[in-house]
Parts: sequence; structure tokens; C-alpha cells
Amino acid sequence: MAGLILITVGVSVPVAKRYVYDPVVNESCMVYLYPHWGEAQLDSALHTALGDDASVARVKRLLSAYEFEPANRVGAYRLREGMTVRQVALKLAKGSQTPVRVTFNNVRTLGQLSEKISSQLCFSDKELTALLFNDSVCADLGFTQATLPAMFLPDTYEFYWTVKPEAFLQKMKKEYLRFWQGKREEQAKALGLTPVEVTTLASIVEEETNKRDEMGTVAGLYMNRLRKGMPLQADPTVKFAWGDFTLRRILNAHLAIESPYNTYRVTGLPPGPIRIASKQAIDAVLNHKPNGYYYMCAKEDFSGYHNFAVTLGEHQRNALRYQRELNRLGIR
Repeated sequence: MAGLILITVGVSVPVAKRYVYDPVVNESCMVYLYPHWGEAQLDSALHTALGDDASVARVKRLLSAYEFEPANRVGAYRLREGMTVRQVALKLAKGSQTPVRVTFNNVRTLGQLSEKISSQLCFSDKELTALLFNDSVCADLGFTQATLPAMFLPDTYEFYWTVKPEAFLQKMKKEYLRFWQGKREEQAKALGLTPVEVTTLASIVEEETNKRDEMGTVAGLYMNRLRKGMPLQADPTVKFAWGDFTLRRILNAHLAIESPYNTYRVTGLPPGPIRIASKQAIDAVLNHKPNGYYYMCAKEDFSGYHNFAVTLGEHQRNALRYQRELNRLGIR
């Protein structure tokens, strides 16, 4: 109340009105106060939000009365349209942060994930990366470095901007457990897979096709191979083993790589996901309809869809048509 008294006792009603009643926020916006900020940075942020020098000066006058220090109120603050000088100053002085929405999707690697997350929160890419590639941290979360990508489910989440990277990871673990508990966990068990194994298969499915209406068919094909003890022979796992997802054609030289992710040489699922799998891909695995397919090949029309086959002979004919088109177009 000290700040309010300062401007309402001994001053004219019009002056007090400018602090207490007149709106100074013309359009809702976010104000971010960074660590180690001083007066100059605060002035700039307030001017961007409020637009005129007089309003900024009044807010700062009240903040001074509240003994406000920017470094002690690091955070993200939403200023709503129509807020007054007093409301803005109180929000900042009290540290009444507004949760921010953090979104990540279409991410392959933990490094890419760290970069995308840290760009939306206060901690640095370096801070988060140090945790993601720490064996002890992974173990405490119940994962290994190979399986940790399974914990992250692409979506939009709410955090305070100043959340610590350790707390961020703990929330991601809670979201993971919430996603799997109940029906999905039972579905995975019915398939003879763990949630991590389902996610690993989903990551392969998602690299094979970006067509949602085809994901279930691809998942069924790989389940057939797993049950029969056949190598998955999934090209995306070879690309992952080489660390090069730009490969257009998988050649015999690529298939020779010694890696637990090379599913042409190793039977069963690889050690962990080859990308951050989407919820849609995970559900496509869990809800796939059984089919009799064991082989697939990209369609020669480059539509992104695949030709599926039951027999090797049928698959070889499909593959030959696709290879001819690659050759015709000079794709190597």
C-alpha cells in the first residue's frame, strides 16, 4: 500500500487518476525480465510494452516506491489490455509471473530438443544439454541416454519461464507417466512391448511415413516382422546409425555399418527411439489393425505413400519400379 499512499495523499485527483484508473496498456503483451538486467534494459522493455515515455516514467516511479529491483523479479509477465500504471507496477513488484506455453514437435535428436526448449525458457541450451547427456540424470529419471527420447511427448505445455532445467525434466517425466498410465500401458502389454519399445517402434514408423493414414499399416508390418523374428530392415535406422537423415538411397555400403541401430544386421528393435516420436505415431502403433504385410517400398510416384507386399517377389517388383524412377530422375 505504500506506493498507493505516495500518489494519493497530497496530490490532485487528476494526478492520482493517471496512476490508478487510466489504462496504459493498449494491447496485451508479454514482458520478460532477464537475469542481471539493469535500468536501461527495464526502460526498453517497458517502453516496448507501454509505448510512451510518460507511462513508463509513472510505472518506474511506483516501482521505485515498491523498492523493485529487476534482478529480483526475473520472469515473464503478461500485461493485459486496459491495465493501469498501478496494476502494471504491482504485477512486476510482486513477481506475479504468467505461465508461458512451451511447444515442441517435429524433433529428431535430444540436441534439437534442447535447442527448441531453451529458446522458449530462461535457461540455456548448454544447461539442458548437460543434463540430457548425463548418465546419472537419465538413470534418476528411469531411462538411459538411448531410451531418454521416449520420455518426451511432443505437445504444448505450460511452465513458468524461470523454471529450472531439472524441474522441466521432472515435469516431462510426470507427463510421460500420465500419458501411459491406464489404457495405453495395457495396450502395450497386449502387444508384448514396453512403453519405451512402443515409442521406439513409433519413431521408426514416423520416419518411414508422414502420412497419418498409413502409420498403422507400417506399424502392423513391423509387428509381423518382430513376431516372426525377422530383421526389421528399416532404412531410417540405418540413416540414424550413420547420423545422416538426408540419405535418399540406402546402398550396400550403408548396410555394412556395425551399429545396434542397423536393423538390417541386428534382429529386433534398436536400443531406443531414433527420433522424438509423436503421440499420433505412438497411438498408431498401439491401435494398428493386423495385416499380412512383411515388405514395403516407397511408391514410384513419390507421393510419400508406400506399396506393401506379403511376399518377397511382390516386394522386389515394387522396389524395381521405384529404383527405375530414382535412376530416371538421377537421384543417387
